[in-house]
Amino acid sequence: MRLLVVEDEPDLLSSLASVLREEGYAVDEAEDGEMGLQKALWTDYDAIVLDVMLPGINGFQVIERLRVRKKTPVLLLTARDQSSDRVRGLDSGADDYLPKPYDLPELLARIRALIRRSAGHPSATAQFGRVTIDFNAHRATLDGREIALTAREFALVGMLAQHRDRVFTRAQLYEHLFDESDDSSSNLLDVHVSNIRKKLGKNIIVTRRGLGYGIGCG
Repeated sequence: MRLLVVEDEPDLLSSLASVLREEGYAVDEAEDGEMGLQKALWTDYDAIVLDVMLPGINGFQVIERLRVRKKTPVLLLTARDQSSDRVRGLDSGADDYLPKPYDLPELLARIRALIRRSAGHPSATAQFGRVTIDFNAHRATLDGREIALTAREFALVGMLAQHRDRVFTRAQLYEHLFDESDDSSSNLLDVHVSNIRKKLGKNIIVTRRGLGYGIGCG
C-alpha cells in the first residue's frame, strides 16, 4: 500500500515515514500544502496522512481542492483539537481526524481501517482456501500455521486480498507498492510474487495472462 505523508516538521515527517515503511507501506513525503496537493493529484495513493497547519495552503484547503478530483482516504493530523476544527476538517472531506500528540498504534490502526473501508473490505481478516490474512496483525497463516512474510510481501498479498475481485496490472502494483524513490524498472515485483507463492501456495497469486495479477486460493 502506498501512502502520502504531508507534514511541515522535518523530524516528525522523517520519523513517521520511517515507522510507516517499517510497517510495509511505500511512503511519499511532502513538506507543504502545495507539494502535498500536487502529489495527491498526480498519484493514486491508498491513503493520505495530512497535517492541518502547513505553509502555503493548509490541510483544509488541500482536502477541499483534492475532493474536486479524487476520493483518496485522508486522515487529518493536527494539534488543534477544538470541536470546530474537527467539524471543519470532516466537512472539508477528511475521512478521519486525529489530534496531536497521537498514540502511534492508534494512528496505524486508523490508517488500516481507512484503507479497508476504501477497498470495501471492512473486516480485519480474509480467507482464501487454506490461507488466512489478518490485516491488523500483518499476519498470514496457512492451515492455521503462521507463515513469515516480509513487510513488502505482506503488503502485496494484503493489497490483492482487499481487492479480491480485481486484477492489477504490473504498473498498478508498482504504483501502490513502491514509493517515488524505488526503481520501477527492477524485477522486485517478480521476486515478491515468487516468494509469496513458495510460502503460501503456488495459486495464492494468480496470473491473468495479458492482464496482471489477482488473488487466488492458495
